[in-house]
Amino acid sequence: MTNGLELEVSKRRTFAIISHPDAGKTTLTEKLLLFGGAIRLAGTVKGRKANKHATSDWMEIEKQRGISVTSSVMQFDYEGHRVNILDTPGHQDFSEDTYRTLTAADSAVMLIDSAKGVEAQTKKLFQVCRMRGIPIFTFINKLDREGRNPFELLEELENLLGIRSYPMNWPIGSGKQFCGVYDRQKTQVELFQGDDHKQITVRKVEGYTDPLVQEIAGNFFYDQLAQDLELLDVAGDPFDMEKVLSGELTPVFFGSAINNFGVQTFLENFLQLAPSPEPRNSSQGKIEPLDNNFSGYVFKIQANMNPAHRDRIAFLRIVSGKFERGMTVKHVREGKNIKLAQPQQFLAQDRDIVEDAFPGDIIGLFDPGIFRIGDSLSQKGDIVFEELPTFSPELFCKVSVKNALKYKQYQKGIDQLTEEGMIQLFTTIGFEDTIIGVVGQLQFEVFEYRMKNEYGVDVQLHRTNFQFARWITGDKVDPAKFRINSQLVKDKKGNFVALFENEYAMRTAMEKMPDAKFLETAP
Repeated sequence: MTNGLELEVSKRRTFAIISHPDAGKTTLTEKLLLFGGAIRLAGTVKGRKANKHATSDWMEIEKQRGISVTSSVMQFDYEGHRVNILDTPGHQDFSEDTYRTLTAADSAVMLIDSAKGVEAQTKKLFQVCRMRGIPIFTFINKLDREGRNPFELLEELENLLGIRSYPMNWPIGSGKQFCGVYDRQKTQVELFQGDDHKQITVRKVEGYTDPLVQEIAGNFFYDQLAQDLELLDVAGDPFDMEKVLSGELTPVFFGSAINNFGVQTFLENFLQLAPSPEPRNSSQGKIEPLDNNFSGYVFKIQANMNPAHRDRIAFLRIVSGKFERGMTVKHVREGKNIKLAQPQQFLAQDRDIVEDAFPGDIIGLFDPGIFRIGDSLSQKGDIVFEELPTFSPELFCKVSVKNALKYKQYQKGIDQLTEEGMIQLFTTIGFEDTIIGVVGQLQFEVFEYRMKNEYGVDVQLHRTNFQFARWITGDKVDPAKFRINSQLVKDKKGNFVALFENEYAMRTAMEKMPDAKFLETAP
C-alpha cells in the first residue's frame, strides 16, 4: 500500500494562485488548464457582456462582473503529475476566503502585472504565504504591453515583500518590441513568431553570447540583454533549492499569459521545483502524507454550486492516506462516524464522482448541514488539525427580511452563508437583532444577490457606523458598559463580541475592563 501511496503523493502538486485583481490570474489559470487538456478553448473574462466566461468563474454574479468572488478548485494531469489548482478571489473584499484557501495549498504562484508591480492585495496574500513558510513562484505577466524595467520589479519584490529572487528567464525587448525570453537554466531562447505572436518556437543556444541570440534580438536589444544577463550572473542571487522550498527565494518567470507565452515553460519548471504534498500540524503532532490512515480537513463550504439542486459542498483537503468512495470516517467535532458516499472532484462547476483520491487532492463532500469550516475527518483517532484563521470584519449591517412570510427561507440562507464563511453573524443582546459583518463592501452586494437568487428572499440592509469587532474573554461582561459608540453582541457560537465605532471607544472599553482580553479573532 505504502509504495502505491508514495507514488501517488510524489505526483501531486497543489498550489494557489495569488494576485491583485486584473493581473491576469483567470487567464493564466485557463492557459494552465489548456496545457493539461482540461479545456479545449480558453474563454477569457471580458467584462459584463462577454459570452464566454472563464472556466473558474462559475457563479452568476461573477459572470456579470467579470471578477472571481469564490475560490474554485481545478484538477488536471500533465506529464505524469496530478495538478490541483486553487484559484482564489483576487478582489480584496473576499480576502478571508483566500486566506483560508491558502491553508490547503503546498505552494503559491504569485502573479504580477509587469506595468504595476507589487500591488496592495498581492502584498497581503504574500504575508499569509510567508507566515506558513511555503514556496512562492513568481510569474511576471503582460510582457506584451509596455511595462516597467525587470530589475525594478525584482527590487520591488525584495523591498516590499522581503523576498530574494532568481529570474529563471529574461525578456528580450518589451511591449510592442517584446520578441521572446532567454531561458537561463536551459540556455535556450523562446521566440514569438509572426505579427500576431501566435506561434512560439524554442531554439537551443550555447549561452547568451551565441551569435544566434544576437541575430534574434537585433543589435539594440542584444546589447541590453547581454548587459542585463551579465549583471545577473555577477550580482544576482545564486539559485538555491533549499531557500526556494523555505520561501526565502522566489524563482521568477517572465511571460504573457494571454498570448500563451512562457506559460508552458513556467508549468514544466514549476512541476519540477514545487514540493509534493506537505505534512500538516494537528493535536497529535505532524500528520505525514504517507501515513496509511486517511485524514483531512474542511477549508471551505460552498452553498448552491448547482442552483438546480440547492446543494452544499464541503471542500476537503486530504492530508494523509488513501481516500476511497463509500469509506466510513470519524467526524471528529461531532464524535460520529459518517459514510462518504458521493465525493466529487472539480473543474470549476463541472464535477465527476471520484472513486479514490490521495494526499494533496481536494474533494467535495455533499454536506447535509453537518460540516463547518475547519472540521477534521479521520480514519483512526481523534486528529484535530490546526484551526483555520478567521478575521475581524470591518463593515457591519443590520439585516432584516422584507417579507415576514419568507422568514424560514431567510433563516436558512443566513445560516448557510455564515457556515460558508462568506459573512459573520452577530445577534444583539436583548432585542435579538441580526447584524452581519464582512471584510469588504462587495460582500454585502453578493450577500443580497445570493439571498434573492438562491433563497428567493429580499433583504434590507441598514449600514451601521461600527468599524471594529473584538471578542471579549477573561472578565464578567456587562452590556451596560457598551452603550456609547459601541455595542455588545454575541457571535454564532455564543461568544461575547464588542462592536466599536472608533478606536477611542475601543480604548475606553479596554481601560474600563483591565482584566478582559479583546481579541481580533474568535477564541
